[in-house]
Amino acid sequence: MSRRRGLVAAGVAVAAIVLVPGSVTTPGTAAGRAHWVAAWGASSVVGTPIPFSSCPAGAGLTDQTVRNVIHLSAGGSSVRVRLSNAFGTRSVQVGHASIALQAANADAVPGTLRELTFGGRSQVTMAAGGHALSDPVDLPVPALSTVLVSVYLPGPTGPLTNHPFTAQGNFLASGDATLSVSGTGYADTPCWMAVDGVDVKAGPKVTGTVVALGDSITDTANTTGNANRRWPDALARRLNARHGNTLSVVNAGLGGNRLLEPRPDGDFWGVPALARLERDVFAQTGVRAVILLEGVNDIGFDATADQLIAGYQQVIAQTRAQGLRIFGGTITPFGGSFVDTPQRRQVWQEVNAWIRTSGAFDGMIDFAAATALPDDPFTLRPEYDSGDHLHPNDAGCQAMADAVPLHLLPTRP
Repeated sequence: MSRRRGLVAAGVAVAAIVLVPGSVTTPGTAAGRAHWVAAWGASSVVGTPIPFSSCPAGAGLTDQTVRNVIHLSAGGSSVRVRLSNAFGTRSVQVGHASIALQAANADAVPGTLRELTFGGRSQVTMAAGGHALSDPVDLPVPALSTVLVSVYLPGPTGPLTNHPFTAQGNFLASGDATLSVSGTGYADTPCWMAVDGVDVKAGPKVTGTVVALGDSITDTANTTGNANRRWPDALARRLNARHGNTLSVVNAGLGGNRLLEPRPDGDFWGVPALARLERDVFAQTGVRAVILLEGVNDIGFDATADQLIAGYQQVIAQTRAQGLRIFGGTITPFGGSFVDTPQRRQVWQEVNAWIRTSGAFDGMIDFAAATALPDDPFTLRPEYDSGDHLHPNDAGCQAMADAVPLHLLPTRP
């Protein structure tokens, strides 16, 4: 049973309450009581060597602690953590785990470190392909704060489920360093490993979660490292500043990811979006809506407009079958990038026209218009271009977040 019911990379581009799957299934929200929502999530991939990354997930970990640095889109009075072995081919033992507010780097704020337990035990074994959800722990966390989730893995784990491209420095130590407040002994590592979700027990203002499903433009978009400048981060800041009801945000972007097919040039780009809806979207605690921005990598591999539209229609159908709302984002410009050809421009134009005019989605977000030159819709504005003419920079991601009409998002309890 999924927990919703119980509970930088460039690629080729690189009244009555209606309870829906992913929503809180108790009367807590209606009564104005605290309830669980996903405050952070990361889409996972199989552990495999990456030629241009020092992430050790391909070989796996033995007698090591990974300290994942995680930025929360919403705050709450308690937290719980989801560990992941989703792509493991054998069981993985977790020897110890903890969570704390980050002071700086791998240092925790004194007094905030909490040991995580699983059914009251400090150890848990994740089945191959499975997850482990921690017991709730009392830890007040502000919205837009950063936490450290530390996981000790006696190992050898074998190839370890991870999120490879993070725009975030993480840390790795020898032995069991989960209860260390100090970051002494921790060294840098680029990837998130063995964790794919953090839930918070939020107040009544946060009525659910919106999931941003996409590729590298959602995942990191060549943004400044350790600064949380991805467009879903900027959207979370807008939502947090909103008066009245609002939503948390989960980033389900994967660098280099495609909508329709796996990438032939590396498993670290992840399974296609159509194959990860259940795990990365529908299983998010409190999910109420999805923003879909995916397809530029498919265009880079010469998918046709008809193929992409058929894929979008399947995402729409499956998302609505879960009782969720879905919003389509137009694909941002790539003129002058290595993706750019006349034929691919034509596909991009046809796909974006369909997103804008078909009425197939519950709403449309015009990311392309928000980031393009006014007189050249194929080209990113220079002030939004990270330098490769494909991925928006920090300012471009802010413009994307600003283009989301907040009134479209379902925030009523």
